[in-house]
Amino acid sequence: MSLESRLMSDLKDAMKSKDQAALRSIRAAKAAITNLKTDGSGKVIDEAVEIKLIQKLVKQRQDSLDIFEKQDREDLAVKEREEIAVLQNYLPQQLSEEEITPIIQELIKKTGATSMKDMGKIMGMASSQLSGQADGKSISAIVKKLLA
Repeated sequence: MSLESRLMSDLKDAMKSKDQAALRSIRAAKAAITNLKTDGSGKVIDEAVEIKLIQKLVKQRQDSLDIFEKQDREDLAVKEREEIAVLQNYLPQQLSEEEITPIIQELIKKTGATSMKDMGKIMGMASSQLSGQADGKSISAIVKKLLA
């Protein structure tokens, strides 16, 4: 089942159960997919593009959550947490730091990277290899730790 058809099915379920957090989140994801389809670029939207789109939506909400927490706006932070939880259901299982570290160590061995100057090369390879399974922030932190 494609992500879009899964979203439609879940949207109907959320409407029936009157789950406002799910409604907001699913509508945002559906709108983002529709915008991508009708942007005139003619790109084919496959599963990888859909996953990146959902990751982008989660990241936007995470950034908003950080701001709301800094400003002590718990009412708004709660909504962001709810939406993040709903959107993460559409992402593949995220790898833990313990699972990411050996993959990055292997990439460092393979490329012969020795210093922070090689971080860009490692980040590019790691991001493409771990696409959808880990966010860039956690990959970056691990790469920095291993190259330092």
